[in-house]
Amino acid sequence: MKAETMLAELNRLRKDLDEDKTDIEWLTLHHAFCFISYKMGEFQKYLDEQKARGEFKEFEAH
Repeated sequence: MKAETMLAELNRLRKDLDEDKTDIEWLTLHHAFCFISYKMGEFQKYLDEQKARGEFKEFEAH
């Protein structure tokens, strides 16, 4: 699993919403996207650890 793949999906979800700084859903997606994009190396390390635990077996088999 690549961090870029998950970040792209997070961005797609964020873009599906109207930018509304009073909406907790938009705020959550926006700030999660921003934080993860700044910490891509750390996020990729986390994903690699999760992959080793088998967390993405179903996704990768799909």
